[in-house]
Amino acid sequence: MSDILPFPAWFPDQSSYKGATSQAIKNVLPIAAGYAPFKSFSALTAALPAACRGYFCARNTDGSVTIFAGTSDRLFRLDNSTLTWVPVSKVTALTSISNASPAVLTLNSHGRAIGDAIVLSTSGALPTGLTVGTVYYIITAGFTANAFQVSLTPGGAAINTSSAGSGTHSFTDDYTALPSGYHWQFAQFGSIVIAVQPNTNPQAFTLASSAAFADLAGSPPQAAYIAIVGRFVVLSGLTANPFTIAWSALGSAIGWTPGTNSSDTQALPDGGIVRGVAGGEYGVIFQESTMRRMVYAPGTTVIFNIEKIADDKGLLAPYSLIRAGEKIFWLAAQGFYGMTPTGIPEAIGKEKFDRYFFDNYDSGSLQLVIGAADPQSTRVYWAFKSSSASGTVFDFIICYDYGLGRPTLIEQGGEYLATLAAPGITLENLDSISSSIDALTQSLDDISTAALTKLSAVNASHVVGFFTGSNVEATLDTSEQAGDRRFRVKGFRPITDATTCFGSVGGRETVQTAVTYSTEQAVNGSGMCPANVSTRMARGRLRIPAAQEWTFATGVEPKVAQEGRR
Repeated sequence: MSDILPFPAWFPDQSSYKGATSQAIKNVLPIAAGYAPFKSFSALTAALPAACRGYFCARNTDGSVTIFAGTSDRLFRLDNSTLTWVPVSKVTALTSISNASPAVLTLNSHGRAIGDAIVLSTSGALPTGLTVGTVYYIITAGFTANAFQVSLTPGGAAINTSSAGSGTHSFTDDYTALPSGYHWQFAQFGSIVIAVQPNTNPQAFTLASSAAFADLAGSPPQAAYIAIVGRFVVLSGLTANPFTIAWSALGSAIGWTPGTNSSDTQALPDGGIVRGVAGGEYGVIFQESTMRRMVYAPGTTVIFNIEKIADDKGLLAPYSLIRAGEKIFWLAAQGFYGMTPTGIPEAIGKEKFDRYFFDNYDSGSLQLVIGAADPQSTRVYWAFKSSSASGTVFDFIICYDYGLGRPTLIEQGGEYLATLAAPGITLENLDSISSSIDALTQSLDDISTAALTKLSAVNASHVVGFFTGSNVEATLDTSEQAGDRRFRVKGFRPITDATTCFGSVGGRETVQTAVTYSTEQAVNGSGMCPANVSTRMARGRLRIPAAQEWTFATGVEPKVAQEGRR
């Protein structure tokens, strides 16, 4: 019996010649026994009206979740029953709403567009026919720069009113558009969800009571990034002073007067602009070229002890920063790193996948280098846009299992990557998604009142979902084998529980030539993928088709015969 040739680690930076690594491990997850399948994207929500620029899962006091998402200029909340998006951007007061058929909403230079969704609020009572909290759509009829009419459905019949109402009426508006290199960032502090981006004041939404976001109280500075460090809200990427960080009062998200209740700012003398802070019990400040640790020092005038960790391991891509339990991971200018908050940076991609990444990523799209942790495993993920891709979406994901120390490459496109918990849905609410269980667009396994978090994404159609569909097509190569004599590969036996799979043999005569793969053959009744390749160097390739059920792929058992010529 031949020895088993395992599928080794995917370390594309290393030479494949007589190596113990692989050049092709694609669309799989590392496990101790080799690799497991990666599942396809499964839609959860209706589509956002525009490209997603960040989303967040907040926890309510009863254990349920509230999901927020941002586009370039608007914020939305997911309706947990219909799985559609409700506008919750800041509100702007209307000049008037007419008592008429149809009702006309007026505001000079309102800036809205036909088809926009809005939600109305009031300090008194809306005119009869309109309801606070209902999503309305701006229609073509009566649309001008200073007035518009609304309907309950896109392009539907205009709403009529039969009373004048009272008080000041408002509608959800939009924000100054995000710069192309930024996303919305969110954080939860108690019952308050805070959203930041560099072109507007920090926005706050109080769970269970707010209908829309509003400026965070206390006059905090505009900032691109947010983190929670201990009992403080920490802002960085400050629009007015990018070399400074600011933090709130102790135990308060709305206290921002420096010198009051431990709120303060700290300018950092070197290391470049601040690109983010990793939160937790201790904070780690990431600048362009420097890292600093911030540790709360109660009873002192400095409030935080801030000490330098490293001079040359800053943050290259701000959204690559991941907090995974007690560990932190990020992309620096030198490659991928990890550490504990009290430790020192350790290279995790050096001579493994760093060079591959830098050779293939789009350096002009650093905002699409987006990191996320899988809370159900020891895996972290970095989405990125390759230099060969067009558009404004990522097209690859690097998965790194820090428990096993092994990466894989996943072909997956999308707009954003994050962890998320599906909202709990009652059986009655399922009717709002589909009248047929067979026609549900998501698995019932994804619907849980327990609201467990897992990896999710927004696809190119602006839809949020999980990776819980059928298995995607997997490709796994062994390391390259070479001997002192020419040999003939007659096939190999795949060590996998996939009942349908295909094998081929890659061969080459010298290390200077490219690998050529034989025509792939399906596994036959005796469990072999036959081949007939005479070569000096060879590697095996296994392809498991999409939607095939399997749980592991360990390696191959090759059938090889020596030949007479050297």
